[in-house]
Amino acid sequence: MNLIKKIRNWEQWPFKILYAPIVPVWLWYMVRSGAVWFFTPSNPKLTFGGMDGEPKKEMHDLLPVDLCANYFNVTPGENFAEIKKRLSQSGIQYPLIVKPEVGGQGILFRKIESEEQLREYHSKIPAEYFIQEYISYPMEISLFYYRYPCDKKGAITGFLQKIPMRVTGDGVHNLGELLLKNLKTKKRLAELRRKHELNFTKIVPAGENYILSYAGNHNRGADFIDLSSEINDDLVAMLDKISLDINDFFYGRYDIMCNSVEELKQRKNFVILEYNGCGAEPNHFYDTGYTLTGAWKEILKHWKILYKISRYNHKHGVAYWPFMKGLRFRKETKKYYKIINKADKEIS
Repeated sequence: MNLIKKIRNWEQWPFKILYAPIVPVWLWYMVRSGAVWFFTPSNPKLTFGGMDGEPKKEMHDLLPVDLCANYFNVTPGENFAEIKKRLSQSGIQYPLIVKPEVGGQGILFRKIESEEQLREYHSKIPAEYFIQEYISYPMEISLFYYRYPCDKKGAITGFLQKIPMRVTGDGVHNLGELLLKNLKTKKRLAELRRKHELNFTKIVPAGENYILSYAGNHNRGADFIDLSSEINDDLVAMLDKISLDINDFFYGRYDIMCNSVEELKQRKNFVILEYNGCGAEPNHFYDTGYTLTGAWKEILKHWKILYKISRYNHKHGVAYWPFMKGLRFRKETKKYYKIINKADKEIS
């Protein structure tokens, strides 16, 4: 019975299992283009086209300063007194956000409430990271966008709101008991105990939301709400303007904090947290009513767009990454992710 439930609950399948049946299509694009790394010309200004391992500051440097959260980079081993000085100079105050310079899937993403927490994080993280101001807008949203290089107007294929993983208190049960009552959090009990051990025996007041992870990633337990009905010309025009100003950004996903959808359409009260290149998953098929077959169709639709954009840019002078260069980069990236994944399990 449990096996049947796991099979039906395809949204919780491991990434490799979910994508395995459609891998032959990806291989066909390799053959058709004559390049293993056929996707690398998709976003010419992003390392590896933004597929994986690209530095976040590479993206931030291309975005308009007034649309980005305030941030600065920190290297491991940097004197903590210097970090405090830079915090003061930047105007960033607690709480704040920290995440690795190269990362994804919510790995080592933390909301830091105090100097003590930041000191601990800094003492344990093995990689460069950046400190970012905490944006208190009530909505975190994702917009999947693409534009063919020969066009001035692009398209938005996915629009959703992200709800970070949380439990709601009832004034009776403590945090640990609430986690056991929730199917999603029950599966992650060991991980959540490690990160929230100090509050495990505390009663969560009735109606209060206790945030378990501030990373708006599906694999970190976030829930998604479909906002595709809100897509209109104003929204597309806004992303066209940003993407054209960046120049050479054609395919990926914008992660944004905003006050409301209506104000976002009016280009008011929003901040771009980051944008992800060709490695961005069209995550709008999670939690939004897609069947497994529908999800595969959506992925394949985006792969076809990615192939066409990459092919066009290649024909107009953007070279595919050589096989050995890409292979070395992938090996280095995998080693790096092993290191930060290990650290993610050790840092509360």
